[in-house]
Parts: sequence; C-alpha cells; structure tokens
Amino acid sequence: MSYMDTITNWAGNLEYSTTALHSAASPEGIREWVRAQTGFKVLGTRHCFNDIADSHDGFLSVAGMDGVVALDRPGRTVMVEAGIRYGELAVWLNDRGFALHNLASLPHISVAGGCATATHGSGIRNGNLSSVVLGMEFVTPEGETIRLTREHDGDLFRGALVHLGGIGVITKLTLAVEPSYTMRQYVFGELPIAALEHHFDEIMSAGYSVSLFTGWRDRNIDSVWVKVRSEDNADFAGRSSFFGAQAATVDVHPIRGISAEHCTPQLGVAGPWNERLPHFRMGFTPSSGDELQSEYFVPCQHSFAAVMAVEALRERVAPHLLISELRCVAADDAWMSPCSEGQVTAIHFTWKPDWKAVKQLLPLIEQALDPFRARPHWGKLFTMPHSRLAELYPKMGDFQRLLRHYDPGGRLRNAYLDRVVFGN
Repeated sequence: MSYMDTITNWAGNLEYSTTALHSAASPEGIREWVRAQTGFKVLGTRHCFNDIADSHDGFLSVAGMDGVVALDRPGRTVMVEAGIRYGELAVWLNDRGFALHNLASLPHISVAGGCATATHGSGIRNGNLSSVVLGMEFVTPEGETIRLTREHDGDLFRGALVHLGGIGVITKLTLAVEPSYTMRQYVFGELPIAALEHHFDEIMSAGYSVSLFTGWRDRNIDSVWVKVRSEDNADFAGRSSFFGAQAATVDVHPIRGISAEHCTPQLGVAGPWNERLPHFRMGFTPSSGDELQSEYFVPCQHSFAAVMAVEALRERVAPHLLISELRCVAADDAWMSPCSEGQVTAIHFTWKPDWKAVKQLLPLIEQALDPFRARPHWGKLFTMPHSRLAELYPKMGDFQRLLRHYDPGGRLRNAYLDRVVFGN
C-alpha cells in the first residue's frame, strides 16, 4: 500500500477521501488483497467528476493490468485486461486490421471504467461503449472469481454490465470488434437552432457520428462535427453548407478561442477510425482540462423540445459554460444504461470550474428536462435524487439485489452508491 499527499480526479474538482492506494498486477494479487479489506473502491483513470469511485478506506488500482489477452480473428472478438485505455487498445487493434464500433470523445479513459458507467460516443445507430461487451470477468469483494457472458448469462449479465463500481474488481472484458475502417471528419459552423425542429433526425443521421456544439449564447449551434466512414461515400467533399451552417476552412476546437492542435484532424482528411472518432488526440490534455461536466439523456422523440427547454435557460447557463455537446446514442439492454429504454439524445455540459454556481444550475436544468424523463450520466455531476432515479430505472430494485448478492458485506458501498442506488 502506497500513500500520496493527495489524490484527485482528472479535473481536480474532487479530492478523494483517502490517499491509501494499492496496485494489483494479477487476479491472484487482487483476490488476496480484497479478502483482507473491510472496505475499498477501484480507482481507474479518474475521469469521473463525482464521488462514484471515492472511498474512506482504500483504493485498488489495476492500471498495470493493461494488456490484450487474446484476439479471436474469426470470431471478431478481443479480450483485454481492465486497465487498458481506449486509446491504447484502438492503436493495437488498428495495427492488426480491426476496430471498435465507437469511441468516446476522450480516448484517455479505461475500457473497464467506460463500460461501468455506460460512457458513450456518438451515432444514431451506435450503442454506448458497454453495448459491445460480450463477456466479463471480475473478482468479488469476497475474493471469488466470476465470469459472465452475454450469450449464457442473460439477465444477470445485463444487470452486471453497467455496474457503477458495485460488484467487484473487473479483471477482463471481451469486446466485439470489426474490420478496420477509415473516416473523414467535417465541421460546419453556425447552424440555426431552428433547423433542429424539422431536421433533427436528418442532421444527426448525416454521418456515422455527429456532434453539435453550442455555448447557448445565441440561437445558433456553434459547430456541427460530422464523422463519416469512407466506404459510406457521404457527399461532404467540397460542400460549403449544411442546413444553413457554413463549412469550416481550418481545423477548429469545440470551444471558441482554444487552439485546435489537440483535436483530431478535420477538413475531410481521411484517417484511421481511431484518429477520427474521438474529438481529441491521445497524448494531449483533452477538452479544456480545467472544467466540470454534467450530462443528461432524453428519449430521441423529445430531442427538440428538450433542447428548447435548455435554450430557455441560456441566460442562466451561458455565463458558467465552456461548451455543450448534443449527441445521439442507440438503444441497448443493460439495466442501468441511460439508453436501456430506447435511442437517446445526450445533452452534455462542460462547465467552468465553479462548483458553487454549477450546483445551483443543475436543479434548474433537471427540472426543465424532467418532463422528458431525462437520465443523468452516472460519472458526471447531477443532483437528481434516488426517488426520481428509481422511477426512471425500472430495474433499480433488481440492481440493488444484484449488488447485495456480489457484495453482501457492503465492502464496495460508498456515499455515492448509498445516495444514488440505495437511497440512504
């Protein structure tokens, strides 16, 4: 066990409640260590903005378990260790002629952490990162090794997939892969927000992955990022406008005034999937670096109404905001996924680092989006109470029983799980 002066999350807005950190190098080491603990949490790449991974007792890191275990070429699957990051896995796969279906904006996050929180990329037909998990292995707090697969374990697998850190220490994941592909990225600026009323589906399905960025400063979407697979032959080359938005002539950053040097290449320059799906390059500070984040998912049929509900708050929101991003995510079947009841539109907020102001704004946004059954991103900042979350997630009671089954002693329980899942 090592100790540091402080441990904070990536954004620096959260200082964890203990500095006791143990690193594990093997499942055997994990089993031995967890059996001796009265309480602990697994600490990953620390990209969550809330206390989902916090502990008063001690942390376990599996960052050193970051290898690829096996690539099944005929079966199109890859088995990886839990500590590997998406950016590293993507390069490894692409070098061997394979690809993932999607990547999040930031390639810096770990595979295990991204799947545990239903983190996602963009694409009206693309599921979140957990949707391609076919198998998982984890060590329970009691030291038992559990293996679950989508094919054989059905509901149990769907319950454990988006587990919020409550079932044990993930050691391996098996993911579906596909042949590698190339992509092109196009950016258009100043889309009239009114265009979303009658053309939302057209806009969001214009590419393999589409993101809308806005600061809610006026009645325009600042920029539209359209990522197309080269084989789709999408007609964007030389296109000067897109639903009233104008084609960018230089690479841009989603946030006005920030250099685009850390962003992935644009202007229709072809490149491998792993260098176009994320907005930010691996190896650089993503986004602005000094920020807070929140995100809410609404059923796609309510997309424009939900956008206008936020737009009505723009005078309150804009002064505290760096940027918002609107994306669509396909439906999946994980119990605790925000996309479990159908295709959703994600409304993301990257805030200036002023928690006092943001904490006052979040209830207003949640109230405005409540008629549309908005669900929060589990790893970002929200104030929605357990009572409302239990209404939004019909499987909440089953999920509570699942966590108690794998962690009967409550060794993985923390303030987040007590507050958000168990309602204590």
